[in-house]
Amino acid sequence: MSLEQRLTDDMTAAMRARDKDTLGVIRRAIAAMRNARIEKRADLDEQDQIKVVRSLAKQHRESIEQFRAAGREDLASKEEAELVILSAYLPPEMDDALLDGIITEVIATTGASSVKDMGTVIKAVMARTGGQVEGGAVSAKVKERLAG
Repeated sequence: MSLEQRLTDDMTAAMRARDKDTLGVIRRAIAAMRNARIEKRADLDEQDQIKVVRSLAKQHRESIEQFRAAGREDLASKEEAELVILSAYLPPEMDDALLDGIITEVIATTGASSVKDMGTVIKAVMARTGGQVEGGAVSAKVKERLAG
């Protein structure tokens, strides 16, 4: 079952259960996928669907930081609750040891030696991780490896 179909099924269940919080999060995710499909002008594959949900999760994390910085704990906790609901639709995060192994392998195969090669390495690592790692984490690890 595709991620989008799972969201649609869960939306129906949330409507029946009258769970407004879950329903709102799922509706926003489905709308974001619909917008991505329109923008791409083609159906989304599983990786594209995961990218959309990851993007929404990243927006929630950024909002949490901003609300906390502004002293709005009430809004930050609401965003955290929505992030928990959204995280259920993301694949489990890849462990650091496996990610380090992939980065080492990609650096060896691409011959990357400096920070200038970062883009090439990140692109190859992201393709190999299959959406199990956030781009920011990959970027930080690759930069650390190539700089040092």
